[in-house]
Amino acid sequence: QVQLVESGGGSVQAGGSLRLSCVASRYTVGSYCMGWFRQAPGKEREEVAAIDSVGKTRYADSVKGRFTISRNTAQNTLYLQMDSLKPEDAAMYYCAAAGGSRYLAFCQNYSYWGQGTQVTVSS
Repeated sequence: QVQLVESGGGSVQAGGSLRLSCVASRYTVGSYCMGWFRQAPGKEREEVAAIDSVGKTRYADSVKGRFTISRNTAQNTLYLQMDSLKPEDAAMYYCAAAGGSRYLAFCQNYSYWGQGTQVTVSS
């Protein structure tokens, strides 16, 4: 079965950076849409960034210009580079992979999810 394993979370001060990684097993990174989501306590899960099979990306307005989603198909890994972190970025971050959507306009339904990695940002 498909397995997504996130890493790279941690505790940083505001203004700092983290890079999250998501290693996929039994799933080919780059074949379909993949994304990063986050959920803070008491809040709904939200999409942070997505990338489609041809490399097009989109970002939540709250992270534009600060976060970058990318992938390394040779390492079968998805990344999220997070710079200029703010306290409001603190959340559990999840990697997600689609089972059939290839293009950004259709990157909405994700079939596979990782267990998450915690990001804490102190002011």
